[in-house]
Amino acid sequence: MLDILIVGSGGAGLSSALSAKQQGATLKVVGKSYPTASQTSMAQGGMNASLGNVTPDSVQAHIDDTVKSAHGLCNQEFVKWLCEDALSSIAWLDGLGVPFDRTKDNGVAQRQLGGASSRRACYAQDYTGLKILHTLYDSCLKEGIEMIEEHMMLNLIVEDGVVQGATFLDIIGGEVVEIRAKATILATGGYGAIYKNFTTNSEGATGDGVACVLRAGGVVSDMEFVQFHPTALKSSSILISESARGEGGYLVNSDGERFVDELLPRDVVARAIAYEISKGKEVFLDIRHLGEKRLLELMPQEVHLCKLHEGIDPAIELIPIKPVAHYTMGGIDVNDKLEITGLKNCYAVGECSNAKIHGANRLGGNSLLEIISLGRLAGKNAVGCDCHRTTNNTSQLKTDKEFIEGLLEEYPWSQNFYTIQNELGEKFYNHVGIVRDNNQLNNTLNELRVIKASLDDMGIGDKSRKNNTNLVDFLQFINMLEIGEVVIDASIIRDESRGAHYKTAFPKEEDKFFKAHSCFWIEEGVLQNRLVKVVS
Repeated sequence: MLDILIVGSGGAGLSSALSAKQQGATLKVVGKSYPTASQTSMAQGGMNASLGNVTPDSVQAHIDDTVKSAHGLCNQEFVKWLCEDALSSIAWLDGLGVPFDRTKDNGVAQRQLGGASSRRACYAQDYTGLKILHTLYDSCLKEGIEMIEEHMMLNLIVEDGVVQGATFLDIIGGEVVEIRAKATILATGGYGAIYKNFTTNSEGATGDGVACVLRAGGVVSDMEFVQFHPTALKSSSILISESARGEGGYLVNSDGERFVDELLPRDVVARAIAYEISKGKEVFLDIRHLGEKRLLELMPQEVHLCKLHEGIDPAIELIPIKPVAHYTMGGIDVNDKLEITGLKNCYAVGECSNAKIHGANRLGGNSLLEIISLGRLAGKNAVGCDCHRTTNNTSQLKTDKEFIEGLLEEYPWSQNFYTIQNELGEKFYNHVGIVRDNNQLNNTLNELRVIKASLDDMGIGDKSRKNNTNLVDFLQFINMLEIGEVVIDASIIRDESRGAHYKTAFPKEEDKFFKAHSCFWIEEGVLQNRLVKVVS
């Protein structure tokens, strides 16, 4: 029997695979798409680690910044472990061959990101996640790790509370298959795609793993905490990395005024931008003063994205931006060994999991650190699990085969789920987004439940068995409805404003400052008139 099944072929899954392989485990990595298309490739700014060569940074400062950004809603012992392990993770990646930018003395170069007290993010231009992912993938191929691509997980196989593997839709062949293993690691990514058209995430970030755990009786937690990145391109929602502000970029409104300290935590900056937009103003990122040479050296991807998606040259023009959904802090609840609460022999790591690291608001630069450090830890912990298998029950496989066959049958349907998905994405952005209100949350929840009750009136037009993307889209839509309901429920229950979860009934001190002054909010509530007119 296979030792470990890893579901998800992004940075977390590949790190787990390399760690488990080094301990002699037999394993397979199964992904819905191809490894190099995973969400990890979109992480641009950098990976946090206190390397000891930037004054006054320290591991303790990294811990303090993480806890502060999380608004205290974290396991501080686990945060401490992660920050202490960061140096080892950077050294591991460096040894694998990740092409980090270098200092003059050939050390790993670092930049400052929002919420950080020092230059701490190790980077590779503005392609950090992509270059880490490619290096991990190359390393897995060198190790002979088997990759199974274009297989969408349908459900976990659970017997007496013990996970025995999972069922999958083979997207290319159209068949439903099962893969069993002594241990299963879920590295399936977040659920940002519930904010369709208003997220930096890919179309595949539909919370498949989280939905499967819910159906299997596992536990999820902190689902209400969704981070909105301050700077996405206005027209396309394409991410513009925090590195642009870390290198000295300004945020200005359509009056040419800077209105917030650009390097405050993301939740604060996103709300400040949203407030300017609510007043009828446009908001821009200004990096013109950095100069074309520096931009092409440090942020070539940002320059390309601006030209491609907005038709502007950021070296000489302002970049129109808006905040959009970017990262989901909540997810599958796990213990300190990353085993899922309520399910044995099943682990979760990366954005799909809630390891109590990011709390109410993730610190920029900690997501790449998490997938590497905790990915390696998950691989280590999953090795040696007892099988506990007493039967070869195929009931889950049978159920899932029947469900897929039913969708492929000809039957009349009256509602187009694509239209509903687009409408729902906009409603989530407006009513389950940066600023929330219980009345709007309840109204959106009721609408979502009506949609769920109408699923029998929806279906797929493409009845072909092979390469049926229409079928995959519908399965993802079903998962998104399940996830969305939990997100709204959790948002209603949490009657406070904390981090990325902000309710109008519970205003925070910094937001009072935004409304009362044309100036920046500075730490500890100290106001300094730093209003700057920017010549456009």
